Amino acid sequence: TQSTGKSQGGRTTYSLTMNDIIDMRSDTVTKPTEEMREAMKNALVGDDVFGEDSTVKLLEAKTAQYLGKESGLFVPSGTMANLLSLLTHCSGRGEEFIVGNKAHIFLYEQGGSSWLGGLIPHTLPNQPDGTIRLEDIENAIRPNDFHFPRTKLVCLENTHNQAGGRALPVEYMDAVSSLCQKHGLKLHVDGARLINASTALKVPAARLVAGADSVSLCLSKGLAAPIGSVIVGSEDFIRKARRLRKALGGGMRQVGVIAAPALISLEKMTLRLDEDHRRAREIAESLAEFEHVQVFPVESNMVFVQFNEPLSTTKIIEQLKQKNILIQHLKGYTNSARIVLHNDITDDHVAFFLRSINSILKTQ
Repeated sequence: TQSTGKSQGGRTTYSLTMNDIIDMRSDTVTKPTEEMREAMKNALVGDDVFGEDSTVKLLEAKTAQYLGKESGLFVPSGTMANLLSLLTHCSGRGEEFIVGNKAHIFLYEQGGSSWLGGLIPHTLPNQPDGTIRLEDIENAIRPNDFHFPRTKLVCLENTHNQAGGRALPVEYMDAVSSLCQKHGLKLHVDGARLINASTALKVPAARLVAGADSVSLCLSKGLAAPIGSVIVGSEDFIRKARRLRKALGGGMRQVGVIAAPALISLEKMTLRLDEDHRRAREIAESLAEFEHVQVFPVESNMVFVQFNEPLSTTKIIEQLKQKNILIQHLKGYTNSARIVLHNDITDDHVAFFLRSINSILKTQ
């Protein structure tokens, strides 16, 4: 059982006891801060389907402004945000979008764009840094021939989860945007952790996605809100997406109670992500000193680590769990794990984790 948290400077901190659970499986496990809980209690609300929830409208406007777009739409999840974006960009069944073979949209969203929208994902290899080669994208664009589906859209993910939280640089983002414009395609950015990329690259988020036609931003991962994502784009795009949101069951009523903590995420939590990145680097540097441990490049709040024989990833994760430390065994990878830093993980937690895993690795 986790000890009672106290809010200090927007962070929920814990005195480290034997009962603490140090959960580094994902940044989705973050708890709302006391300031967020207070904002939820006092939020101004209205019926958002009628367009009358002032807190939601403020969140949508501020997110759009933050990302340099005309308009925004608040939705319950990142999966819905990406699905709505694809369905809005593509006008009919049988149209095709280009996406990386390790993208969250392709791997972890149930193929919703196919079975709900009749869209076809054209997957291309993600490189180790999360990019898709420009020549691969250009070669994948279908010619104007009635034998083929029509290519309508390119999707990028920044930061890229399966690449270990790598940040796609602004030069690459611009190059893909130019390529899309050259061929009359739209560009959607799955920016679930876009602010991590902005922080890592020291580039404003709006600049990173300046050439994108739509962006989904998750507020409930590293930004620590309890729920929600915002899609941004042109006014016409958001108007169409709002209509589709209703069809997907995403129309919400007095939803200002969850938009209120999301505003705090946007205004304050975006400013502290470099703390998570620093702690991720500290963990990576410590683990890299061990034999049979391979640590992949760390650019944001994720550490991807491979425990090679004679080490056993399953045993390491289980032994950590016995110490109330949780990390994630990566699906589809026999000997790899993911460690994610977030607002609820302090320097004391990191120090305890490093002492614990050092002890475990030395005895295996």
